[in-house]
Amino acid sequence: MAILDLFSLKGKNALVTGSSQGLGAGIATAFAEAGANVTLHGYDKVLESTVEEIKKTGVKYISRTGDVCDKAVGTKLVDDTVEAFGSIDILVNNAGTIRRAPAAEHSEEFWNTVIETNLNSVFRISQYAGRKMLAQGSGKIINIASLLSFQGGILVPGYAAAKGAVAQLTKALANEWAEKGLNVNAIAPGYMATDNTAPLRADAVRSAAILARIPAGRWGLPSDLAGAAVFLASDASSYVNGHILVVDGGWLCR
Repeated sequence: MAILDLFSLKGKNALVTGSSQGLGAGIATAFAEAGANVTLHGYDKVLESTVEEIKKTGVKYISRTGDVCDKAVGTKLVDDTVEAFGSIDILVNNAGTIRRAPAAEHSEEFWNTVIETNLNSVFRISQYAGRKMLAQGSGKIINIASLLSFQGGILVPGYAAAKGAVAQLTKALANEWAEKGLNVNAIAPGYMATDNTAPLRADAVRSAAILARIPAGRWGLPSDLAGAAVFLASDASSYVNGHILVVDGGWLCR
């Protein structure tokens, strides 16, 4: 197969959680541009602007809403993908949340919300989709980790704990499923210009400190994840498993 053909997702069917906007929308759009049919998902809506970008590619798509903390929602997202397209070949666990407060004041509610959304739902959806992928002997699971899979962060103990665990879960699933035809990997985005980082970007002192450490000299954009996501979802990464691919403009090497 020609090298560029290895990156094609034509004929593949993908579910991207949290793909109404931001990083998830960027990944879903990249998949569609590479030829995959896509299930879009948002907590309470999928932005029309995202739908319009998918429509331009000519692939099949469906839109669904719901809280991934609800086990039934995760199950339905997978089932609806299979029903609409015939299979689920790619799963991206992107849906997530963040809560900021000093550790001494970080409420149990904050902790539980972040762990349930960013970790527990990732396991449940991966497990359910994984069963279908195991039955068909192939599949790609891409988890969205973070720089805080490697670092402790500030004011986000629940988020750091969840993202550290997501990196380890990625490796654990890869250890069990690689020989059965599945690839399980993760992308660790750096500091991206999304809703989650709006408070940081609005803080002149913190924003300046962050930018000073990024060799690329700018905040990342959803489009910066496109190549990494398509690579991990495609045949080009068939021998990549349990890897955490950092896309951070060089933050970790500074």
